[in-house]
Amino acid sequence: MSFFGFGKLTGIGKQKQSGAPSPAAAKAQPPLFLRKDFALAHLVKGSFKGVVQQPKYTDLNEWLAINTFEFFNLVNMFYGVVTDFCTISDCPTMSAGPGTEYTWTDTQRKTIKLAAPQYIDYVLSQIQTTLDEERVFPTKIGASFPKDIRATLCVIYRHLFRILAHIYWSHYAELLNLKIEGHVNSLFAHFISFIKEFDILDRKDLAPMADLIGFYEQQGIIS
Repeated sequence: MSFFGFGKLTGIGKQKQSGAPSPAAAKAQPPLFLRKDFALAHLVKGSFKGVVQQPKYTDLNEWLAINTFEFFNLVNMFYGVVTDFCTISDCPTMSAGPGTEYTWTDTQRKTIKLAAPQYIDYVLSQIQTTLDEERVFPTKIGASFPKDIRATLCVIYRHLFRILAHIYWSHYAELLNLKIEGHVNSLFAHFISFIKEFDILDRKDLAPMADLIGFYEQQGIIS
């Protein structure tokens, strides 16, 4: 179930920012996404609890799979909106706030530091390959999901969360300039509500966005 007006995003181009604060001032201020007026910008009013709950007579794995496809497409779409601003020079690491930097593990199990656009490109490509795999996400009637589907979902959601966290910490000003903070906030609240409802990720995985999640919990948006 989607609440996002895709057509409204068509034709959005790169916009120039102005009046950027000095590094010292930016460091002393909380991130923009924690400002109450920005954080409360949403397309959906109230709690997402009813949106994420498994409908009656629906197979659990089917419900998880359907929502996973939707979240992937939405995160991919909104990252595409800010991709012009997410460059190797502007985002040399895959960061999500002070002290949080994600690394990539290659096929040789070697940990590699990548610029954010490279990391995100690898992640989105990997997730797309997984979603297209018939053995993991069967599309034929009567086919069963693999026993390790939960582990696969955890990996997918962990990576999608990291992309959202990077967008919030590094590109929220662009979201405000494009006037789509309500779209992304709604996606984030929906995404976190779904994770909590089905216990997909640990609280420690969500640490970079703990303050915003806590605020939404206090507001009854996430329960």
